[in-house]
Amino acid sequence: MRVVVALGGNALLRRGEPLSAEAQRSNVAVAARALAPVALRHQLVISHGNGPQVGLLALQSAAYSEVKPYPLDVLGAETEGMIGYMIEQELGNLVPFEVPFATILTMVEVDPNDPAFANPSKPIGPGYTEAEARRLAAERRWTIRQDGAVWRRVVPSPLPKRIFEIRPVKWLIEKGAIVICAGGGGIPTMYLPGTRTLVGAEVVIDKDRASALLAAELEADVLVMATDTDAVYLDWGTQAARPLGRVTPEALERQTYAAGSMGPKVEAACEFVRRSGKRAAIGALDQVEQMVEDRAGTQVTPGR
Repeated sequence: MRVVVALGGNALLRRGEPLSAEAQRSNVAVAARALAPVALRHQLVISHGNGPQVGLLALQSAAYSEVKPYPLDVLGAETEGMIGYMIEQELGNLVPFEVPFATILTMVEVDPNDPAFANPSKPIGPGYTEAEARRLAAERRWTIRQDGAVWRRVVPSPLPKRIFEIRPVKWLIEKGAIVICAGGGGIPTMYLPGTRTLVGAEVVIDKDRASALLAAELEADVLVMATDTDAVYLDWGTQAARPLGRVTPEALERQTYAAGSMGPKVEAACEFVRRSGKRAAIGALDQVEQMVEDRAGTQVTPGR
């Protein structure tokens, strides 16, 4: 089978952990152990989150005052290379030497007329006090919003429209390579209105939405979204919480989910299943193999 696995942020950096290379490598090694059995039996494409890593690079860039901070598209490209390298190395230690790997810096097109540009909503970077956030917003023309007890920068999160490198990714898969691509939702790009000039966009593309588009365009047999829970739950956070096993997109969408965590995964799973007629799964990282085999997680399937 052709399998796309989208690694959640917990696969790279757990809550409360330092933003160190050692911590990230340790977590990537855990993810590699879950991915290795799939890589040995199926065509495997891996996407991943990059939120903490982009936040770290943005802080490092801002600390050097001799030049303007680097834009989000450039930081996204940097994190794709860094995280792809770690995945290649750790997974490469677990599969036969002759298995080829490739990390593809993946440009993803967004529409400059997407309504998301008028409503920045995706938090990035660290939390600030209100006074710090307002000062930075004035200096750097940021949009800020309160996020619990802190204030954070927010940026638009438009829908992915096209993956530019989809053909090279297909060629590599057909030659037996394990491909890492569309990290962090891909490098956000857009055409200047009325032109064929492609430029970077100061936005963050949702990783799960981009993974659904990637899986559909690759004609994948299954899209797996690995997270820190073993399934999608009804009544999450209550004593009545219960996991969903096999479910259709229509049934899944009758419920409401947290916008910043399970919501995008549910939307992406439903989108992929409707577009492709194939299967999507949401569940725990250590059950990736079982989800591929339709034995674990929430399995989203077409039909009744």
